[in-house]
Amino acid sequence: MILDRTFTWRNRRIVWRATGEGPPLVFCHGTPWSSALWAPFAEALARDFTVYLWDMPGYGASSKERHHDVDLGVQGEAFSSLLAHWELDRPHVVAHDYGGAVSLRAHLLHGRSFASLCLVDVVALRPWGSPFFTLVKENADVFAQLPAAVHRGALDAYIAGASHRGLPPHAAELLAAPWADHEGQAAFYRQIAQADERFTSELEPYLAAVCAPTHIIWGQEDTWIPADRAGRLQASIPGSTLTMIPGAGYLIQLDAPVALMADLQRWLSTQIGRDKVGPQR
Repeated sequence: MILDRTFTWRNRRIVWRATGEGPPLVFCHGTPWSSALWAPFAEALARDFTVYLWDMPGYGASSKERHHDVDLGVQGEAFSSLLAHWELDRPHVVAHDYGGAVSLRAHLLHGRSFASLCLVDVVALRPWGSPFFTLVKENADVFAQLPAAVHRGALDAYIAGASHRGLPPHAAELLAAPWADHEGQAAFYRQIAQADERFTSELEPYLAAVCAPTHIIWGQEDTWIPADRAGRLQASIPGSTLTMIPGAGYLIQLDAPVALMADLQRWLSTQIGRDKVGPQR
């Protein structure tokens, strides 16, 4: 699904697309991914929703200028501004990975209201970040100068580690492509260098104040953010529900697409039913 619209924000170019008809539904991707990971789900749900896809600044097809910060604080502000640009007052939001922290920051720190929130293997609670993250944070300038072939090998190995079942070649290429050229290589290490747990530690005291109906979905075999975080997150957000999906890792969209789609449809149809009788929370 080609993102054919552009929103200019603080000299950054954020690409996006809206398709379908019905209540607004926004997908938020994570790192090192792009909206492409959500595209098949967006296409299927466009029968019942107006679906919004977007690439965070510094990711996918959005701008990757070297001097632009891409940390979670910036992304939360960008998402809040994008929702205002779209004139969406209470969209349904589905978020994966970093998208969880981004959507929670927009909601809890920037006052954006959601009709519902679905958090899929999200970055939200400390600790997070792999040993690779730590190594890159301490040596980002060195990694940015790796020979292209060495970078591509490290990139492919890193992405492969997010899947429990293993990635088919076309999927691996789709995920790696935004980071493969010279600009992408610098952007890849830059976003890792700016990963900082302080952006989620700021959120943790406010999680009990989430006022949108919230559902959590987690891959049982997630090794990037282990499944115990799912239970902790459910306990932190009053009234939230949880589905654990067996046989799926962090890339749950590719490891268990049918199970994920079924749970998303169940959750969203329930929320549409609630909307027809008025907000419940």
